Amino acid sequence: MLAAGTGIRLAAGPLAGRIADRLAAGRGVLAVCAALSGVSALLYLAGHGLAGLMLAGLAHAAATAPLAPLADALALPAAAASRFAYGTVRGAGSAAFIAGTLAAGQVVVLLGLSALPVAGALAFAALAGASLRLPATVAATPGAAGTPVAAGAWDRLRSGPFLRLVAVAALVIGSHAVHDAFAVIRWREAGLSATLASLLWAEAVAAEVLVFLVVGPPLLARIGPAGALALAAGAGVLRWSVAALTIALPALAGIQALHGLTFALLHLAAMRILGRTVPPSLAATAQTLYGTLGLGVATTLATLAAGPLYEHLGAGAFWVMAAACAAALPLVPGLRGR
Repeated sequence: MLAAGTGIRLAAGPLAGRIADRLAAGRGVLAVCAALSGVSALLYLAGHGLAGLMLAGLAHAAATAPLAPLADALALPAAAASRFAYGTVRGAGSAAFIAGTLAAGQVVVLLGLSALPVAGALAFAALAGASLRLPATVAATPGAAGTPVAAGAWDRLRSGPFLRLVAVAALVIGSHAVHDAFAVIRWREAGLSATLASLLWAEAVAAEVLVFLVVGPPLLARIGPAGALALAAGAGVLRWSVAALTIALPALAGIQALHGLTFALLHLAAMRILGRTVPPSLAATAQTLYGTLGLGVATTLATLAAGPLYEHLGAGAFWVMAAACAAALPLVPGLRGR
């Protein structure tokens, strides 16, 4: 059921992005997808057995897939026009993820599990209303010969630079698969308590928020997007190499802080490159292709591989993840000056 949800996200995200670009209606499509996300969340209340849960899962996955890339497609040009920091908005999202997770636990404790879809539906409804107050998407303008800018700009999404960026991000983000699936299991088997495991996980998210809000923007301005991508990939090589060698608590605490580089800094750099190189007429399409077909496929394949790798190699599976980050480094120089 989870794999089917992932599969439909790969189709729903780019389709919604293309519709948003064709209609120049990014905020409208975002609002519709948010409303559908709320309705589909309520389907879990009626879904019993495989068929019911499959229907609810597929509907919810299809509705939620475009939300993050469409929001990024709206945020990037608005940030450039208003001169606010994109990292501040993205960091607020990461902080809200922590708060939402804690709130969800309290909702379940106080009201029961069935209250969670209702709470989610209310949150999605609020998102739909707020989306309509966002700045309008910049519409495509005709070129000198009367040809829409999007017609020629579409070639940019099939060009070397865009595909190179997707490859770098896919390798680095995909390298998190073994950690996301098996890190806590390995920590618990090594004797770390559930409290310590949760603290280590929270440290990684806190580092992500710190980079988005404070460290990332000035670092990105200093070393440039390509330098930031290289730093993120290099941090991944270090992080997963240490994870393969030891489970000592000081070492784990040190490498968890690197999540701010391997995820947050890479995301900021990728958004900067997309914001500068992709025309507004293809912003939503580029974001959904980058996030869904690029990172989504990479994460899915890496997660599928993580099980057999960890089964046969144990902690050695982290060496494969380190090699994936190392493979991203030769691709970065081609993005300099783009």
